[in-house]
Amino acid sequence: MIPGHLFSLPAKRSAKVAVLSPPSFSVSTDLPPAVARVGWSGFPLKTRQRSAEEMSASRFIKCVTVGDGAVGKTCMLISYTSNTFPTDYVPTVFDNFSANVVVDGNTVNLGLWDTAGQEDYNRLRPLSYRGADVFLLAFSLISKASYENVAKKLRHYAPGVPIILVGTKLDLRDDKQFFIDHPGASLISTTQGEELKKQISAAAYIECSSKTQQNVKAVFDQAIKVVLQPPKKNRKKKKQQKTCSIL
Repeated sequence: MIPGHLFSLPAKRSAKVAVLSPPSFSVSTDLPPAVARVGWSGFPLKTRQRSAEEMSASRFIKCVTVGDGAVGKTCMLISYTSNTFPTDYVPTVFDNFSANVVVDGNTVNLGLWDTAGQEDYNRLRPLSYRGADVFLLAFSLISKASYENVAKKLRHYAPGVPIILVGTKLDLRDDKQFFIDHPGASLISTTQGEELKKQISAAAYIECSSKTQQNVKAVFDQAIKVVLQPPKKNRKKKKQQKTCSIL
């Protein structure tokens, strides 16, 4: 938890981001949408009134990141929104905010929500799930426990909401020194990740590194794509389950 702050669901912050897409379906260019400049708490360093363009966004997408504590969820959000990797203090929860992304000429307002993975927040965490359009379910590629806990978290999800399975800390997979210094670490292979994706019926599986930013943008690109262009077999099911309550 951020020192000096009581845990609460912060008000949504908004910052204008214009990310042009190439002719093929793609969410952004080479750079992820750096949201103004985002401080450690996730708040833009400069606040202003929302522009007319932001207010006219045709679609709001709520993206909620979940997973065990210390798997790198918050670092992934910071890396994506600010193009930097936090080397000092990392907050337990990255404050919510939204950013406008231009997709094929249409403005999508992407709302990013972080959740704390520690057990202390088990009762509060589901409050963030309401109205979610897509979940980023993260586990660490060097933690067997976080990998095994993925299936256990599914009971909290809203039925019919697509899931992007994310394997974090990819840069450590080939770091021999890390495994020498941490003999208890367990490596999760790409094959294991793909198997878990099938087991939980996730829409996609992506491995990324917040430190090097490898595939970080791809994670959020895929999250937007799966909402805008859901698999045909899931469209009817989602409509039927849209009114289901969250467990």
